[in-house]
Amino acid sequence: MPAPGISMKLSGGDFDSECCMTDIQAYAATERGSDLAPFAYDPGPLDDDHVEIDVTACGLCHSDVSMLDNEWGITQYPLVPGHEAIGRITACGANVSHLKPGQMVGVGWSAESCLTCGQCLSGHHQRCGTGKPTIRGRHGGFADRMRVQAVWAIPLPDGIDARSAGPLFCGGITVFSPFLDYKILPTDRVGVIGIGGLGHLAVQFARAWGCEVTAFTGSMDKTEELKGLGAHKIVNSRDDSALKALRGQYDVIISTVNVNLAWHRYISALAPKGRLVHVGMITEPMAVPGGALVAGQKQVGGSDTGSPAVVAKMLEFCARHDIRPVTEYFKFADVNAAVAHLKSGKARYRIVLEP
Repeated sequence: MPAPGISMKLSGGDFDSECCMTDIQAYAATERGSDLAPFAYDPGPLDDDHVEIDVTACGLCHSDVSMLDNEWGITQYPLVPGHEAIGRITACGANVSHLKPGQMVGVGWSAESCLTCGQCLSGHHQRCGTGKPTIRGRHGGFADRMRVQAVWAIPLPDGIDARSAGPLFCGGITVFSPFLDYKILPTDRVGVIGIGGLGHLAVQFARAWGCEVTAFTGSMDKTEELKGLGAHKIVNSRDDSALKALRGQYDVIISTVNVNLAWHRYISALAPKGRLVHVGMITEPMAVPGGALVAGQKQVGGSDTGSPAVVAKMLEFCARHDIRPVTEYFKFADVNAAVAHLKSGKARYRIVLEP
């Protein structure tokens, strides 16, 4: 069923230029496994605390694919994906005072939060119990326009490239938040597991943070590229002996993968009080031996995204250190080819869709 208040209009071909001007033109999947097709919907009156954004670019994230395929069992169809959107504000609700039409903003995984619960009031808006993700029960950025609560439309600071910035709003904040959540120090030795859409950004953040950075990858052909991104060391994650040789070295290891690995090897590589931090969505139970945690008071934890303030802080950090996603570009009209490219594992490292 369409989301509440949304009328569904499907059409063949590209965006339907003859549709009513109030309709948002988008690409949607109508069921699990279906291709994305042109889709129009009437968003209704603009809420007082929302803004409308003219989308100029939108990242294609693996989470979009997970939602398209209903891997997490929470998808509502028709689904307009897109939670790494960049665009210009075209309208502001009556109660919006901190933004104005014409501003360039970005939108990530979260689109609404209550602003009054304990999580919101303590600065953890992304954990709001009644908050709404951008693409769950509402429509995202694979569209000419989109709407979100104004607090989640984050202005782009000077020095941020708007064309490539979209992936920062999901992939970027996902690997930036652990540096704050786990109080990572510039003197720490940090490892990053999985050098893909998340990992290549984590390496850049860790290097700019001042850390000694090790990239764990099964693709040793990326060695020179990873050095260019800031890795001091590159370790073959498929080489068991190489992992054994790292015993007790790392203060933090950030895992970006969504599959189970030999976690005891990475826990062994942690220094006393070290942390293995997961940001990848692993759906199966993880095998973590308790004894490996007890010896050295080690921890296994997770990290989600970030509040609006933390997203803004991340953008400032990226501008200061010239941190950018490595991107490939597709037109919105080629969205299904872009999804297939991502599913094939060939994307290096983030995909951005453009009108």
